[in-house]
Amino acid sequence: MSKINIKSYYDVVIIGAGMGGLTAAAILSKAGYSVVVLDAANQAGGYLAGFHRNRFRFDTAVHWLNQCNPGGIMHTVFETIGTDYPKVTQQKRIKRYTGDHHDYLLTNNPDELKHQLQKDFPLEAKGIELFFKHAKEFGRTMNTWGNNIRASETFQNSEKLQYAISTFRFVLPFLKHIRFTGEEGLKSGLNRYFHDEKLQNIFCTEPDLLSCLVPIGWAYFKDFQNPPKGGGQAFPEWLKHVVEFYGHAIFFHSRVTKILLDANSAKGVELNYRGTIYQVASRYVIAACDVETLYEKMLPASSVPEKFKHRLRNARLYGSSFTVNVALDCNPADLGFGEEAIHITKQTNTRAEHTAANAQTTEIIILAPSCRDETMAPAGQGTITIFMPAEIHQHDFWKTVKTTNGEYLRGEAYNNFKNQMAEILLQRVEEKVAPHLRSHILFYEVATPFTHLRYTGNKNGTMMGARPGKENMKASVAHYRTPVKNLFLGGHWAELGGGVPIAVKAGFNAALLVFKDEKQNVLQAYANYINQKIKAPEFRALTLFKPYINNWQQQLTPAQLLAARRVTPVE
Repeated sequence: MSKINIKSYYDVVIIGAGMGGLTAAAILSKAGYSVVVLDAANQAGGYLAGFHRNRFRFDTAVHWLNQCNPGGIMHTVFETIGTDYPKVTQQKRIKRYTGDHHDYLLTNNPDELKHQLQKDFPLEAKGIELFFKHAKEFGRTMNTWGNNIRASETFQNSEKLQYAISTFRFVLPFLKHIRFTGEEGLKSGLNRYFHDEKLQNIFCTEPDLLSCLVPIGWAYFKDFQNPPKGGGQAFPEWLKHVVEFYGHAIFFHSRVTKILLDANSAKGVELNYRGTIYQVASRYVIAACDVETLYEKMLPASSVPEKFKHRLRNARLYGSSFTVNVALDCNPADLGFGEEAIHITKQTNTRAEHTAANAQTTEIIILAPSCRDETMAPAGQGTITIFMPAEIHQHDFWKTVKTTNGEYLRGEAYNNFKNQMAEILLQRVEEKVAPHLRSHILFYEVATPFTHLRYTGNKNGTMMGARPGKENMKASVAHYRTPVKNLFLGGHWAELGGGVPIAVKAGFNAALLVFKDEKQNVLQAYANYINQKIKAPEFRALTLFKPYINNWQQQLTPAQLLAARRVTPVE
């Protein structure tokens, strides 16, 4: 029977080795806490874990990346730890809007797109100008996000008024636009700027008005980045190294089954490692995992009010995806791909139809990761990834078979169906973007919402947790402190929204909550840094923290390892 060398006690147990859990672990380790990270998967990263096949590396989650510039969330947090974190490059070609009758490119100079639209729709020129003006205002606001990184729960009473003022200033530009959601709401919102149906159809897949404006705003402030060398997986690799540098362990294949309680206060966890049960005591538990799994399966029913669990069950979540990862025998640039995300849409569809997971008509998004980073594929070859929005309940639960105990089995019908869907998507990409694409395919791997559920544990395989919006805000879906004392959320469920920066923010704030309870001087140091009273080098030099020597050596990708083996040493 397999065993692990796990201690009986740690200051903090962290559930989940995604970006949230690893960020919390790194920050707590630097402050001198003993931590252990437990994850049911076989590698770090959560949704960023990725995979490799036959010398090709595939990212599983980075559709877009931002907040890595100075002042952004990720830069702000990572700079408190060290300076050897993975570095990104600015993305110049960002988003290509491709429909039945249009093909437009958003770059890091959005005025190029604005002028093209004004040329093509001269009667709407004034409204287009206002549309891009408002987008730029949102970008300016989002550019200060790193200054608003702390969650309200981490503030002392004396700080809360200033926090409320700062938060109000941050959200104010969004308030007058947030109500324009859904099919009719978005049309009403776009009508404030322009009425031409062909112009509005450029945004025919967006769920709300802010989704149309915010990406353009980010582009104005150069806040789209390409993932670092080695792909998005480099981020969890670095954080894992930091945690291990401080002498702390990350255990995989370790599924937490129970939160240990004493008078409704968390005192540790019970876990199953390859059939062996362990109990680990701790002062705090940070759950950077699926929140419903935490509340419904890891805790007694009486620990969390039923009304609160009901609100979480009915929260509006992001969807999942149907994904085809493709290995090519050529550079994707030779087929017409670039660093931009290509969105292929059907203008005759409703927004609901664009998310119905109909391979013939649903919106699809194509990325070419090896155009952004050549280390993802062997020399002369490349990768593309095709995404289609999808939900776990669609297509009769993707032709799985439900067992009597509620599990869904993936059999021959499931495999046949997902491959049929993949072939249809490949044909659409071939017709719209890259003629003869399929003649260059070496192999492809297909993932459904069930794949994402298995590897992340996220409810229904959701990509990013709870959506921003009035309903979720009113229901208080996002939270850090749970009804159980000393049990905090530290993954993307702690915040509305999603993506890598949100997960980093969540892990950061979970660690700050521990400091608020126990180390006020450490919390104050972080407050001084966030408020720009001290710079990052000065912060890292504080004797409150254990030093870190910036000694991370990034792992070579499979393609780099292959290239290294082919080099003949010179005698």
